[in-house]
Amino acid sequence: MIELVVFDMAGTTVDEDNVVYKTVRAAINAAGYAFTQDQVQAAGAGKEKSQAIRDVLALDGNPHSDEEVAAIFSDFKQRLAQAYTDLDVREQPGATDVFAALRDRGIKVVLNTGYDRATAEGLIKKIGWTVGEQVDALVTASDVSNGRPAPDMIQKAMQLTGVASPQAVAKVGDSGIDIEEGQNADCGMTFGITTGAQNEALLQQSKPTAILHSLSELLDALAQPVSP
Repeated sequence: MIELVVFDMAGTTVDEDNVVYKTVRAAINAAGYAFTQDQVQAAGAGKEKSQAIRDVLALDGNPHSDEEVAAIFSDFKQRLAQAYTDLDVREQPGATDVFAALRDRGIKVVLNTGYDRATAEGLIKKIGWTVGEQVDALVTASDVSNGRPAPDMIQKAMQLTGVASPQAVAKVGDSGIDIEEGQNADCGMTFGITTGAQNEALLQQSKPTAILHSLSELLDALAQPVSP
């Protein structure tokens, strides 16, 4: 029986027109590179953003210093703050309704994200969500020691909501690293969703419980038996 669903934000519950990874690419390429958007998505999706930058840079096969990564990350944060000021951020279709349906069934709802807390709080405020109303908690990369695919954020979500068994937790996200995070936390169910960073073929490589094409499919998917 699922007691808690942990949702990724950008691309899963939040529609921000992929601005994060467009901004990651802009900051990296402003430092003298020419990575494509597909390369950035494949190497960086779902990760804490300085780690995403490091992993994209590693694609060129050359060593990259901590100082270089830190400088690009600083530029990224400035660019992203401006982008979010200008952007019309929306929920992914049906997100609020799905949260309400889950909570009506006594299932806790937590958002988790590779963003830092300030960015994440700004996003949910822009959409009109409030912790304690639409969602039960928000866990960000800056709240834990280890980002995805480590299980720390899911374990923090369990602690905040009083859920004891990871088998009672479902994780939903739009990247393979979201699915791997759920698996590393020993979640009972993991779902990839095709509304964001990665397509169905890429998501299937991480072997989720199932693939969703919209959030509205989640309620039925939670009711399905899990194959051993």
